Amino acid sequence: MKTSDFYFDLPQELIAQKPSGKRGEDKLMLLGRKSGIVLHKMMVDLPELIDDGTLMVFNNSKVRKSRCYGIKTSSGREQEFMFLNQIGPNGDVWNTMVKGAKKVKAGCVYAFPDGSEGVIIDNPENEGTEFRSIQFSFQIMEDWFERNGHIPLPPYIRREDSEIDGERYQTVYAKETGSAACPTAGLHFTEDMISRLQKKGIELAWLTLHVGLGTFLPVRSENIEQHKMHEEFYTVPYDVAERINAAKKAGRPILAVGTTSVRTLESACDEGGIVHGGSGSTHIFMYPGYQFKVVDQMFTNFHTPESTLLMLVSAFASREHILNAYNIAIKEKYRFFSYGDAMLIK
Repeated sequence: MKTSDFYFDLPQELIAQKPSGKRGEDKLMLLGRKSGIVLHKMMVDLPELIDDGTLMVFNNSKVRKSRCYGIKTSSGREQEFMFLNQIGPNGDVWNTMVKGAKKVKAGCVYAFPDGSEGVIIDNPENEGTEFRSIQFSFQIMEDWFERNGHIPLPPYIRREDSEIDGERYQTVYAKETGSAACPTAGLHFTEDMISRLQKKGIELAWLTLHVGLGTFLPVRSENIEQHKMHEEFYTVPYDVAERINAAKKAGRPILAVGTTSVRTLESACDEGGIVHGGSGSTHIFMYPGYQFKVVDQMFTNFHTPESTLLMLVSAFASREHILNAYNIAIKEKYRFFSYGDAMLIK
């Protein structure tokens, strides 16, 4: 399939630049996975739209303040770094994504706001890419990011992060720090909504996938099959795996909240659809033709044109149903992307 098969024309004014006035007060589109039928709801309606016996699976990864600005000591030029993950056993070397990577060469030294310095080191895997490895003289801990970092808002949010993003670009159930971007489908859930779901008897479970910036990298190949996904790390608690397998065996639906939960569940299972507990990494890329083994229903946001996330939901509900639903969403003035409205596919 061609990347251009997943293009749609989105008016700029529908790209949400800030969160809604109050968490959880968003539009919710209900899309029939098989039928393609579209119904317009609100987030407050969600518990009544979920079938009895459903097991909902959430991603509890917490966003790190991973956007950091360093000053090149030889020139005084500011450079933006997006810290992704540690490399090696000592915690002093990090993989980062940088703007203008061609100018960021091995040996360059950058000073950060707290006075610490990092040096770019050779890494053959980064050659010709947006990624660079940076080494410090000490182990980088989470408090370093609190001192030096900013909330890593996506590139389509055209403003600097503010105090409100510290709360609203984080799910209410975020627990395990490590994501370079928020698992944004979860932003719609409030403590009250979680309580309502539990009171209805809906079973809830949490796993962890630390979102990498591969989510935002464009698909540059003309044919989508040639695109390579970046690695993401996940953990499925053993008891959660047992609960999912028991639900599947009993014929109960598995509703994944967010594409990150989908990627985790479909990566952690075997060919028979049995989910295995533990930690691992995934490069999984789902596009039309992929056969889902675990996930039966999906709660998600509205995604960017020609993105791997749009391809994933198109694999789940068909490209035709998704693009038709998106065209309807545009006409009905739904808000798109991270701070936008939501879709339930079942």
